[in-house]
Amino acid sequence: MAFYVYIVTNKKYGVLYTGMTDDINKRAWMHRDHVLPGFTDKYNCEMLVWYEVHESRESAFTRERRIKDWRRMWKIRLVEELNPEWNDLASELL
Repeated sequence: MAFYVYIVTNKKYGVLYTGMTDDINKRAWMHRDHVLPGFTDKYNCEMLVWYEVHESRESAFTRERRIKDWRRMWKIRLVEELNPEWNDLASELL
């Protein structure tokens, strides 16, 4: 089983949300369709702009916590290294 750390946003350079899941396709759909109330629903964070795969839940959890503590500019740099155009990567996955 794989685990994922991901970042969703509402637009390029917009609000950033970092999360973790074991089903990236389902989670991307949940954000896009506003299935769960909360931060991402409130700020319309529907675009999956970055993710990475981990082999264990513990590794993904640790990475998620570290990224959540990062400065905003570091998160933007992380997104742009993988996805300079800020494309919605969920379309590649689904």
